Amino acid sequence: MTKFYTDILKEPAELSKSLTYTVGPGRPALQKATDILKKAPFVYVVGIGSSWSAGLAVTSFFNAAGRPAILCEASEWLHFGEVTRNAVVIVLSRSGKSTEIVKLLPKLSERGARIIAITNTPESPLAQQADVVLNMVAAFDHAVSVSMYSAMALVGGLLACATEGKVDDALTAKLKVAIAEAGTRLDAWKQQIEASNWLDTKAPLYLLARGASLGSGNEGRLLWEEAAKLPATAMPIGGFRHGPQEVIREGMCIALWIELEGTRTQDLALAADLRKLGVKLLAIGQDLPARAADVVIQLPSIPAEWQYVVDIIPIQIAAECLSRRRNQDCDRFRLCQYIVEDEGGLIGPDTKL
Repeated sequence: MTKFYTDILKEPAELSKSLTYTVGPGRPALQKATDILKKAPFVYVVGIGSSWSAGLAVTSFFNAAGRPAILCEASEWLHFGEVTRNAVVIVLSRSGKSTEIVKLLPKLSERGARIIAITNTPESPLAQQADVVLNMVAAFDHAVSVSMYSAMALVGGLLACATEGKVDDALTAKLKVAIAEAGTRLDAWKQQIEASNWLDTKAPLYLLARGASLGSGNEGRLLWEEAAKLPATAMPIGGFRHGPQEVIREGMCIALWIELEGTRTQDLALAADLRKLGVKLLAIGQDLPARAADVVIQLPSIPAEWQYVVDIIPIQIAAECLSRRRNQDCDRFRLCQYIVEDEGGLIGPDTKL
């Protein structure tokens, strides 16, 4: 068993632990962060790598509540962006040590920004300079982000909802049940994916989603690249229909996240057309028709806007399966550092060429 898959097996327990801490012992920090956000003239969400993917999910909550938040990629913002004075900046970083994050901190301080850190490292440079720290309290993954991604996205979603006064015992109970139920389905999802012909070492892959699940789609792309060592493309479902659909050809692979509400009818229609065009389709969602795709991953019941918390897991499993099928070591980075602490270049002194 790979360490990547071991991390996936532990993920439901880590998510439950992070949830329990955030609404329990971590509640004072959550309240302090919401008090800061309620007075914020401008809100930014900042991350890089898997943290940026988590930021996609987090910003969807703010935008849905009519409280706009601007998602910034840390490196781009560091070198090409400016900070609105007295803004509130939610910084997502599992380590709190990534070079772009550390270099960004003085820039935020100079502009009088208040910093809310969501991190797994409360002693990090980020945490030390933050006004408030939301600790994920999840076990670090061996290499690629598994629980580090999903716990960060979960805590960020809780923060956004708490700002609107929507985090209560009823929501917490529903999330805990859904996370636990997802844990019982991991082996079945793995068997579904491995037994299908959806995984293809040569076909191009597109990952299409909407809303908070855009985070899952983009994180899935990153896992394809980090673990399976293959390129992939992630984008919004609506955007795919404005030109990129011209790439469709028989045999290509698409992963499609389908919402429980809202755009469900449109997205099921898209799924049907993709299959008519010969696409090999994996669909992820709740209460999906059995024939909606070549592989249908049925998620446990969970409030629609929170589906992203568990809908990342099937694509994590798929990336691990594909890495083994390609004889790629998903437990080791060839070029990437576990924590990127410098800028420029790819090849370090310990890189084996």
